[in-house]
Amino acid sequence: MTTVAARVDEKRLWTRHVDMAKIGATPAGGVNRFAFTPEDTEARKLLLTWAEKRDFKSEIDDLGNIFIRRAGTDKNAPPVVSGSHSDTQPKGGRFDGIYGVLAAFEVLEALEDGGIKTKRPLEAVIWSAEEGGSRFPMGCLGSQAYADPKKAVTLLDGKDNAGMTVKAAIAEMMKGLPKLGHRPLNTPLAYCIEAHIEQGPILEETKNTIGVVTAIHGQRWFKVEVIGEAGHAGNTPERLRKDAVTDAIPVMAALRKLFHDPDDVVRFTMGRVDVEPNATAVIPAKVTFTIDFRHPDEATITRLGDQVEAVAKGAASKCEVKVTQLRRAKTTPFTGAVPETILAVTKKLGYPHMHIPSGAGHDARYIADICPTGMIFIPCWKGISHNETEDATAGDLAAGTRVLAETMVELANR
Repeated sequence: MTTVAARVDEKRLWTRHVDMAKIGATPAGGVNRFAFTPEDTEARKLLLTWAEKRDFKSEIDDLGNIFIRRAGTDKNAPPVVSGSHSDTQPKGGRFDGIYGVLAAFEVLEALEDGGIKTKRPLEAVIWSAEEGGSRFPMGCLGSQAYADPKKAVTLLDGKDNAGMTVKAAIAEMMKGLPKLGHRPLNTPLAYCIEAHIEQGPILEETKNTIGVVTAIHGQRWFKVEVIGEAGHAGNTPERLRKDAVTDAIPVMAALRKLFHDPDDVVRFTMGRVDVEPNATAVIPAKVTFTIDFRHPDEATITRLGDQVEAVAKGAASKCEVKVTQLRRAKTTPFTGAVPETILAVTKKLGYPHMHIPSGAGHDARYIADICPTGMIFIPCWKGISHNETEDATAGDLAAGTRVLAETMVELANR
């Protein structure tokens, strides 16, 4: 094993995960840590405490993205960055997102322990509010704004279910953090690598330790509103009802039929359903549900997504249907220096590996717009993620981090 990889401390990396998992821990072993909440603030503060002990410089930008830097010999060179997110889904797992953050920080610590210098600075980053739907309507807020600052105003105005804006939530978080340097959005980056658990079963099933990610699938999100009319459950005849639930059922069934794929490549989820007024003795006045649709082929993304409105409206009999697209992201391929270096390093270290696409969205999707970018996947138990039972082995965590360390150093010294 080469010098940099050998310095990765498997025990320390595992202990860091254990310590982070205590913040927002659920009784069943998962984590509730929503963006910019006290739990997310505490997790960020803990990482900054570790950074301070190493005398690493830390900065924060207007979306709350935090950058922890280990200096390079060329102070003016753009950095090589790696990281992921610290927020989770409701009752999420202990490794989704935070593994990428802690792996990047372990690389900085390993290099520091070995006294190994790099030409470019290296940075560990926490990208803000990656987990769309757990608090705010959209995900990857921090990476989106960093890559395209023109989006910042709109993203900062987004609100959670309690009516708090992203801007106000960040301001509240800042009160609990130490004073940090300020970084402008879109500050140049040389390269970006994101390490992550696969969130699927392929690596485990094929007994591969490393996945060299080829692309992130395209994605469209929709909000569907079935609008009826409230009425007394005991006194309103069937012929006069505009029952939003009664109409929502065939609407959902029609959409499920539209997205059925015998080849099982389409990913279609109706993940959130709200009923108003949600009372036992009241005819439902409104049903709102979400659609999350993903596919690697842009033509398929367009063809199926463009049919959602017509199919939904056509399936309703008495209620009005309103369809709003919340998000559209194109397929993001990873090519060039970063995935090529990841592959070369993986081969050099002797880990079983494969090329693999990502059906899940990641911050790397947006950072790929501003610098060469790639991703490293490691296996997770049964492919389970966004779930309290999410798990990964210490050995796999360390293996991915060793590949990350060698990749970052290789790119930093180019």
